[in-house]
Amino acid sequence: MVIKEIFSNPFWLLPLLTGFIAQMIKFTIYSIREKRLAFSWLFSTGGMPSAHSAAVSCLSVIAGKHYGFSSPIFGITLYFSLIIMYDAAGIRRAAGEHAELLNIIVEEMIGKNKTLGKEKLKEFLGHSPLEVFVGAVLGILISLIYIKMRWV
Repeated sequence: MVIKEIFSNPFWLLPLLTGFIAQMIKFTIYSIREKRLAFSWLFSTGGMPSAHSAAVSCLSVIAGKHYGFSSPIFGITLYFSLIIMYDAAGIRRAAGEHAELLNIIVEEMIGKNKTLGKEKLKEFLGHSPLEVFVGAVLGILISLIYIKMRWV
């Protein structure tokens, strides 16, 4: 009984599905761009669209629809959604830019000496504001489709 309830709960299933859809879109975009199957994008951070933004915006909309857009639950989900989206476009993006600069500095200072045992820092961590926006729109659209199918 509990298992059935857990696996029929749209408040975690739909955002999870939305994040998966965003990752599949990302995989498709980068596979076309790179002219190869870019499987690394299935589990990668960064890129178009933001899966985190898609998932949290989806969660906010379905919480708002279920509990009311003036409810504390909607307010809480919206607040944390905005923090996650800000983090994706701000802090994680800046960390990626710092990693890129550090990789350049290390390469210039010590060359391409592979005996150091250090790999390059991952540079593609965050999102552009457009990637975050597109992810949020995707999440809202998926939640609206779900609401139309489920509550009408």
